[in-house]
Formats: sequence, C-alpha cells, structure tokens
Amino acid sequence: MDISIVPIEKGPGIECVIGQGNFSIFTVDTLATTLKAAVPSLAFGVAMNEAKPRLVRVEGNDDDLCSSAAEACRAIGAGHVFVVMMKGAFPINVLNAVKGHPAVCRVYAASENPLEALVGETELGRSVIGVVDGTSVNAVEDNAQRKERKEILQMLGY
Repeated sequence: MDISIVPIEKGPGIECVIGQGNFSIFTVDTLATTLKAAVPSLAFGVAMNEAKPRLVRVEGNDDDLCSSAAEACRAIGAGHVFVVMMKGAFPINVLNAVKGHPAVCRVYAASENPLEALVGETELGRSVIGVVDGTSVNAVEDNAQRKERKEILQMLGY
C-alpha cells in the first residue's frame, strides 16, 4: 500500500467537513438538504465521490464552494468520500445533522484549520486513513489564555 498526503485547498475562513458515506447519488442531494435545514443561511458546496461510475457528484448553493469541494474530493480520490465546504456557520452548527444523516458512515474532520488527508492506495483503489487537522500544539494554556477562550465563547453565544 502506498500512502500519500493530500492537502485540502480552501480559502481563508472556509469551514470544511470531510467524511464517508454510501449511495452517492442519494447522499449528495440529501446531505445538501440536511445542511440547508441545519442553517438556512449557510453558503455551501458538497461533493461526493461515487465508486461507480467513478464521478464526483456535486450540490450546493455557492459555485466557488462547490468547486472547492469537488476539487478536494477529486484530489482525495477515495470512493464514497464527501467534502463539505461552507461559510456562514461553524461545523458545530451542522455536525450533528451531518453525523445523523442515514447514509453517513463517518466524519473524519470538521474544521477551518489547514487540513491534509492521509490517503492509502491499493490495487483496488484509495481510502482515507485519517486527516491532519491544523498544526501541532507547543504549550498548555495559561490563566490569561483560558480567560480569553471563555470570553470568545461568550462573545459567540456559547
């Protein structure tokens, strides 16, 4: 098996969800509906790789986000993987709806951070092994940083 690192290209401030499901022709449409229901004002693009006939299926309400999601799916290349690119909400606002979708098997990452997909390749095809989400930590927060964290959450309404 060969392992490669696939950088997920997205613009600044774009939130991304990467997962795996099944029945792509159904899931890409109903996942789009699920996202709209979770946050009606959400701008998004959702793309999903279909194992047969080996296409990237795309839905959404923002052409740039649809293109970004499709390119990320194509770069990953694994069957039944989906990518959501979105703005106007945080992943926490849609994550339970996405995870509760009947065709979603797994969510690998949900983040605005820089992302890299670790992809394994065999003779049969490709698979997401995991996702690198952001950079490595280098310290433990101090009291001032803890206070700042709590103020940010309060400002955001959490």
